[in-house]
Amino acid sequence: MIASTCRAAILAASATLLSSGVLSAQELQYWVYSDFAQGDALKLQQEFISEFEAANPGVKIVISGRGDDDLTSGQVAGAASGTLPDVFMNGLAVGAQLVEVGALANIYPEWMSMPQEFRDQFDADAIKSCSPEAETLYCIPYTGFGEIMYRNLTVLEGAGIDTTTPPATWEEWYAQMQKVRESGKFAVPDQTQVFNSVASMYAIQGDKAKWGIDFEKRQTLVEPEPMARTLQMFVDMAPMQSGTSRNDQGTKDLFITNQLAFHVVGPWVNPNYAQAAKESGLKYDFVLVPGGKSGDHGGIKSYEFVSISPGKNKEIAWKFAAYITEKKQMARWAKLLSRYNANAAAMQEPEVTALPLIVKSVEAVKYAMDVMPPYFVGAVPNCYRSTMTDAASAVADGELTPDEGAKELIADLNDCLAK
Repeated sequence: MIASTCRAAILAASATLLSSGVLSAQELQYWVYSDFAQGDALKLQQEFISEFEAANPGVKIVISGRGDDDLTSGQVAGAASGTLPDVFMNGLAVGAQLVEVGALANIYPEWMSMPQEFRDQFDADAIKSCSPEAETLYCIPYTGFGEIMYRNLTVLEGAGIDTTTPPATWEEWYAQMQKVRESGKFAVPDQTQVFNSVASMYAIQGDKAKWGIDFEKRQTLVEPEPMARTLQMFVDMAPMQSGTSRNDQGTKDLFITNQLAFHVVGPWVNPNYAQAAKESGLKYDFVLVPGGKSGDHGGIKSYEFVSISPGKNKEIAWKFAAYITEKKQMARWAKLLSRYNANAAAMQEPEVTALPLIVKSVEAVKYAMDVMPPYFVGAVPNCYRSTMTDAASAVADGELTPDEGAKELIADLNDCLAK
């Protein structure tokens, strides 16, 4: 009933615009991730478009798939030339850059005009990610992830590890890594090579509330002591890592061929592992990332978002954005992709709760740390990410102690932000 009320409100508002002549012969440009513009994903997006067009005669939605970099560069260029797409997707990490160039409309008034039951559908923390200050909202959070830990059960069992209970703490996980190494296999990828994997490890031992940037002071929030604990983990893991990063195809190959025990990453690798389970008998599962203490968990989270440009089609663009992010559409989208999204009400639909990967992702998000907060406040310079990975690698290689590395890292991060 609630979902029906929300859809009725969205479509009724569109009908009002139509009757007033606002919607006459309007064409909306809709940019999505390239993965969403092919195969079954495209078919479902086209269903959404057809449904909306049928309810809004005179409106035509033109969907276009773009790669991550092309989405951002196209939106930045469009802001400068006045050719922005009307509705588009992107990631939270580039939100501040899009704000700076004027690519994002403040949709707070439109958001507050929606029924309360519509607004209540979304994860509250996800909505906060889109709202850098009072009465400002730049996006509707869309698909997202909370990191999970994939376990190769064959490797673990070969190392004499009981896989019925996953490790609950860093100490338990590290003990299992040591057993895997003793068995002649790799325990983990090299967690120092990619910023997200450094962040992921910090979420285990660090202070999650102090991960991010104070853009007014142009200083990092990271403090020496929790960072030193994190850097010590890289030292501990160094003898047991594969030499490949979390994102390398080589890491997935090692996991599939029973050479790698653990892979901490998002849900997007699961199709590869599920296919290998069917074709080659891979035995694996996915669990929450262990925490620094029992009852807590590590890992990072983030979202893609849907937003609109501040152009002449803003009103109807908002209606379309609200339609595709409403519970019914997001439940269908989640079922197709087996992917978590920010519509919390959709995550409770029976067809969604029957999907183990989404159930685990919903649980993971409760504990996970935002990968690069705050969003939509200031653009994070590239040197910030590279400084983090360089410091993690230097400590792991023995060039600095964890305490020395933490102090030097924080100084270098502040220098990066000051510039």
